[in-house]
Amino acid sequence: MNLTRSAGAALAAAALFGASTPFAKQLVGDMPPVMLAGLLYLGSGIGLWVFRLAKSRRLDIPHLSGPERLWLACAIVFGGILGPVLLMVGLSYTSAAQASLLLNLEAVLTAVLAWIVFHEHTDRRIILGMCLIVAGGLFLAVPQGGGLASGSALGNLAVAAACLCWALDNNLTRKVSATDALFLAGTKGLVAGATNTAIALALGYSLPAWPLAAESMGLGLAGYGVSLVLFVLALRGLGSARTGAYFSTAPFVGAVIAIIGYGEATSIMFWAAALLMAVGVWLHLTERHDHMHTHDALVHSHPHVHDEHHQHQHDFPWDGTEPHTHLHQHRPITHRHPHYPDIHHQHHHSP
Repeated sequence: MNLTRSAGAALAAAALFGASTPFAKQLVGDMPPVMLAGLLYLGSGIGLWVFRLAKSRRLDIPHLSGPERLWLACAIVFGGILGPVLLMVGLSYTSAAQASLLLNLEAVLTAVLAWIVFHEHTDRRIILGMCLIVAGGLFLAVPQGGGLASGSALGNLAVAAACLCWALDNNLTRKVSATDALFLAGTKGLVAGATNTAIALALGYSLPAWPLAAESMGLGLAGYGVSLVLFVLALRGLGSARTGAYFSTAPFVGAVIAIIGYGEATSIMFWAAALLMAVGVWLHLTERHDHMHTHDALVHSHPHVHDEHHQHQHDFPWDGTEPHTHLHQHRPITHRHPHYPDIHHQHHHSP
């Protein structure tokens, strides 16, 4: 996936998630946070798996190594179970605008973990671009929420903790992003949704009326399910930090939807946020990272064409259709071309 398509996938994921937050705020008053989190992810998982089965017409489970299964399990725990519950708890104690401001922490924490813990390459241009995008999100939320002091301390802490969980989830999901995105997002939705719904029922809560449950599940399919599929595709081509920076445009996208759909007035701060985010996105889109690098031997499975990184033979009948998906081996190769920290370029850099 090239930069333009990867960036487009990340921005589309941000648009869907950003649009879902105001609707989730409306629903959180009608049911316990853990139940809402469960239904959001349950709708995501069921919807994506139905689509996947209808598309392939068979139960096709992609190959995952032992470490990849561990990465996926941890991503589900942090991003699918803990993160949504903490956000719903936060929304119970603070405003949607306040939560939007705090949600910008996700991009910062994602980038910090990617750079420090997972050793993803970056440079000053990307750091500056991310800072501008996050600053734009802060500009966008401040006029509505009035700053951090206006919200409940418990609500602020819960949203911040949700951001940390999703930052961990983003970096862990990157480890398995070469795998079928529908499988990853659908499995996360089913496991997380079933777990949170079961916890809610065990705590004595009952399922809401069917119309409310269906609305919650439909919102989860779009704002969490389809959004996550696009996010995984972006991770595959951009890496965690860059994808997280694009995704932090979600509050701005939500504001645009409110302006167009509900006729809300704009402000100087809104246009300042738009300018900051536009410059930040431009810095990322115009990045050129080019040097001699070496690919280590690697075995994995993902959709691919037979480009310079995929020069392998097939041990099965192949009709020449591309892209196609199968387990394949990359042999060591040293070359030079523009690239990003995608699934094939996770090498170390000299200082």
